[in-house]
Formats: sequence, structure tokens, C-alpha cells
Amino acid sequence: MNDPHASVPGPADRTTTTVTTPLTADLLRGALDLERTEHGVLPHRLPAWARAQYADGQLAMAQGQPSGVRLVFRSTATTIELDTLRTKMAYVGAPPRPDGVYDLLVDGRLAGQASVTGGNVREVDMTTGAVDTRPGPIGTVRFEGLPARPKDVEIWLPYNEITELVSLRTDAPVESAPQGSRRVWLHHGSSVSHGSDAAGPSRTWPALAASLGGVDLINMGFGGSALLDPFTARAMRDTPADLVSVKFGINLVNTDLMRLRAFTPAVHGFLDTLREGHPTAPLLVVSSVLCPIHEDTPGPSVPDFSNLSAGKLQFRAAGDPAERAAGKLTLGVIRDELSRIVKQRAAEDPHLYYLDGRELYGEADFAELPLPDQLHPDAATHRRIGDRFAALAFGEGGPFAPARAR
Repeated sequence: MNDPHASVPGPADRTTTTVTTPLTADLLRGALDLERTEHGVLPHRLPAWARAQYADGQLAMAQGQPSGVRLVFRSTATTIELDTLRTKMAYVGAPPRPDGVYDLLVDGRLAGQASVTGGNVREVDMTTGAVDTRPGPIGTVRFEGLPARPKDVEIWLPYNEITELVSLRTDAPVESAPQGSRRVWLHHGSSVSHGSDAAGPSRTWPALAASLGGVDLINMGFGGSALLDPFTARAMRDTPADLVSVKFGINLVNTDLMRLRAFTPAVHGFLDTLREGHPTAPLLVVSSVLCPIHEDTPGPSVPDFSNLSAGKLQFRAAGDPAERAAGKLTLGVIRDELSRIVKQRAAEDPHLYYLDGRELYGEADFAELPLPDQLHPDAATHRRIGDRFAALAFGEGGPFAPARAR
């Protein structure tokens, strides 16, 4: 969606605005930490103590990309300018990644989308793992022609660009919006939950489901990094929430990280930790959506460069199905074990639930809306998954239905 009132000038093209508002934590939702930087503030989706417990560049990038993070305030402003310094990802030999999108919501409705220019570029060579970062200038996203009445404003930050917030300018004063009475939904998952190729940050499937369910989202979907990490479980344990969900499967397979022997106690440990902080909250365990290349074939997933000349990057499964007998994980193996674990634990935990991810996206969906690169859904599929999750989880009888609230 391109709004005629959204434009993308650089910092030198600023119109005159009257109010510069400090970028403080009370204006942000969906971040667990704010880091002060040379330019401003950098939202993180893992706290500093957790970030000190890994040396994984993939997770560092993923948690720094602000999926689900948004500026929220009330104002009569008709013009809003936000200076940011983005860090955009690029991959050697692969087609250029699309620019990140900022979604403007006014009173809960999408009112504009825009992107920034400039910024840093972090280029990764997938064949060697080498990373090269090229610095760039600060950019500005601008929305104008907004109604002059008092209104609730949300600016959802790009899910696929690390985003340092530099300055917020408006032509009328800004005040932080009250938290309100909506329940808080805390979700953890893979790149599918992170956003993959959604149409915008408020159009990822968790954001869509949260809107339909009338809840506030904290999205801890980390591309490539839903790996049962203990620090992620502890960060979730310590984050206030009314509803909690975890979605496991594809990252454990496509990284070929562990065998079934390690997987089972790791899942128990993760759930034990969540229950330390959320002892009675509805807790939903979700398995992977359908991914045909890994349903019965173990990982790792590897890039298939055969169609790069046509501008198309795909992935393939590099494991051997015969290795399942030795405990290698496939999505089928993981679904069976997650279902068994939840059934076992639910005998003593009446607020624990399981959802087979193929109810969100299954074989019939793949036939209609195939995964473009064999791993990640497109924008239409995000919409479908979000709609279905909202119906199954937030609808009548679902684990997150209001009647089940604490």
C-alpha cells in the first residue's frame, strides 16, 4: 500500500515543524531494551544480559530488527517526521532485499507506508560467512496531511532493518498513550513469526492476529533463531504478559542443531522456565507450518543458487531421510514430539495447549500459495496464517479467548 501523503525526504529536505519529542521508553511498545547510541536509541528485542550470552551474528541481527516494535503516542499533529539510521541486509550473489517499510496507523487503521533512504548496508557472503558493513547517512520518513483532531498514532518500525531512532518531529505536541486495558500477548518463533516477506510491519501474521484478537503484541520472532535458547526463555519469563505462545520447528531442522535426545529435555526446560514467570497464563505451543522440503528430510537447509541468474534464491534440504533413525530432526518428528510433550504436561497444567502449525498453513495452502523460496511465506500467506491463528487462538473456545484469561 502506498499512501499519497507519505514521502521520503532526506534530512536536508525537512519541512518546518514545531516540536521535537525525546525518544523515550514510554513512547515505544514491543521492545525489551533501549540502547543509547551515538545517534539516538536502538530498540532491542532481547535485554542486554541476554545479548551477552551468545556470539551468534544471526541472532544479533534478528533481535535487533524491530519486528513488532512501534512508536505509540497521541497528538493532533498533521505532519510527522522520524529520523532513523537503518542497517539493511544484503547477500552476495542474491537479489537485493526490498527496503524496509514503516507503517503509520491512525486510530488503529493503516493510514500510510513509507521507507527511508541512506543507512548502513551489511553484506553477507553465504558461501563463506564473511560480513562487510558499509556505513551510510541518516534518513527521514515523513507522513503529512493527517487529520488535525486528537488521535492515537502508531509508527511500526521495519521488521527487516535494524533501526536506530534519531529524532521525532511533529507540528503539534506529542503525549505518550496510556497502556490501556488490552491483554499483552508474548510470542516467540522463527522467521515466519519475525515477518519474512510480509507486506509491512503491521502485516506480519502475529501483528495481524494481535489486531484481530484485540491484544498488544510483543513479538520475539527471531529469524533463524527459534532454537530453544535458555536466555530467550528467561527473557520471556521476566516479561509481563497475559498470553504466551512459542512456535518451534523449522529453525531446529534447518540449522541441524540437535538430535531428538537433546530436543525433548530442551523443550521441557524452556516450558519450565516460562512457567516460573507465567504460572497460570494460557501457554500455547505451536509446531511449524507446512514446509515440504523438511517434512520428512532433515537439515541443514542450504541455499540453492541455480536460479540466481533469474533473480530467484531458493533453499533445499541437504539432509538424508535415513538419518531420522539416528535421531535427526524433521518437522514431522518435531510435531509428534511436541504433541506428546504437551499432552504429558497438560495432565498437570490445565492452561497448556498445542496447535499443529499445519492448521495455519497446510498442503492445500501450499498448492495455492507455495513458499516462494521453499522456506518463507509471502504477504498473502501471512494474511492467511494471521486470520487462522486469530480464529483458532482468540476465537470462542480457543486458548486465548477472553473467557480463559487469568
